[in-house]
Amino acid sequence: MENLLIITGPTGIGKTEISLKLANKYKGEIISSDSMQIYKKLDIGTAKVDLDKTDIPHHMVDILEAHENFSVADFKFKAKEIISDINRRGGLPILVGGTGLYINSIVYNLDFTETKADYEYRDELRKILEEKGSKFLYSKLLNLNKDMAEKIHPNNGQRIIRALEILKSGNEKENNFRQENEDYNLIFIGLNMDRERLYERINSRVDKMIELGLVDEVRSLLDQGLDKNSQSLKAIGYKEVISYLEGEIEYSEMIDLIKKNSRHYAKRQLTWFRRDGRIKWFDRESDNLLEEIESYIDSKLDR
Repeated sequence: MENLLIITGPTGIGKTEISLKLANKYKGEIISSDSMQIYKKLDIGTAKVDLDKTDIPHHMVDILEAHENFSVADFKFKAKEIISDINRRGGLPILVGGTGLYINSIVYNLDFTETKADYEYRDELRKILEEKGSKFLYSKLLNLNKDMAEKIHPNNGQRIIRALEILKSGNEKENNFRQENEDYNLIFIGLNMDRERLYERINSRVDKMIELGLVDEVRSLLDQGLDKNSQSLKAIGYKEVISYLEGEIEYSEMIDLIKKNSRHYAKRQLTWFRRDGRIKWFDRESDNLLEEIESYIDSKLDR
């Protein structure tokens, strides 16, 4: 059975820092499960690690141009290959990130057999989202499949669209989140901390992104001809900057909105992952955090 270490938790909690330290100890290689770090040139807003400043191998980072589409099925296919390759070479694959559906595609072996992306239908749904809002699409999903709808926040337009695509394809097995994957010896770790302290970290992180040049990064992408409706620019941080650049909101409002949306996203992430009883949670601010995590990993590793 192949080993797989997963490190998850809300945005801004410091998953990258911990994963790099663990990778050093366990001959690990990082596999990003962040749905936006796959894109080239989206660096500041995704808090992407500087690959030039680390010797730890990273996978699923900078693999696509910013205009390209990428699905959960694409992620699962590529990630499974990488996980097997790392194990064959005697390393420890470390899946790191907070995109719940990406992680669950591996943990619960979601079935995407013969599911093809219907880009025409996706474009139609995106147009409805833009014109009528996420709650309109959510009511449509609720009518079609209540169980699936209840797992998605009514304001999460992108996940609502993905769910509607799944239903249209007729492959609802993708929604069976609790079909455990027996291919891996899973070591599933979650990081958490006091909610107010987490929100402070998120606010500081956004301020840092602004200082590093997030607005210029987005402006450059648009100047290069990237469509503002591209999948890559729907991420928190990018969509708010676009609204600012188009004169829809003020600069200070843009910053406040990024912080607010990031905090709400963190809350949704925690809600998503807390439903999963397989996750072993650790206090990010523990004085002995690394020792506690390493002890847990050592007790679970299949050597």
